Amino acid sequence: MDDRGYDTGSLVASFLLGGIVGAGIAILLAPQSGRETREKIKEFAETVKEKMSASVETAKDILEEKKSVLSAVVEAGKEAYNKEVNK
Repeated sequence: MDDRGYDTGSLVASFLLGGIVGAGIAILLAPQSGRETREKIKEFAETVKEKMSASVETAKDILEEKKSVLSAVVEAGKEAYNKEVNK
């Protein structure tokens, strides 16, 4: 988290959401037939689904990494506490 209260994950999520919304609006406002618009929306939805799946997998990997780091920190804290208590 930086000094403004934003973390990297929320910034990336905001950027992705803005891109998705912008692309969706561009598809809907482009001059074309209804069939073409529906086909583009279908393709766009599939692309979004793939990207979101990849983002979720990346987030899971990051979460697992952070959990292991946090577990190690907690264990180190417990050991330090036990050493101080046993002195």
